[in-house]
Amino acid sequence: MKKYQCTICGYIYDEEKGYPDQGIAPGTKWEDVPDDFVCPECGVGKDMFELVQ
Repeated sequence: MKKYQCTICGYIYDEEKGYPDQGIAPGTKWEDVPDDFVCPECGVGKDMFELVQ
């Protein structure tokens, strides 16, 4: 499973954990996260996240 980081505030979306508070189940791959997903910390869109290497 991969992790994606918000380039604005540093929040990490972890595919293994998902984000149940926004209805994203654990194990949800980044490409399957809805396009209208926003960072729960700073509110920017999905396009502002980068893969953590």
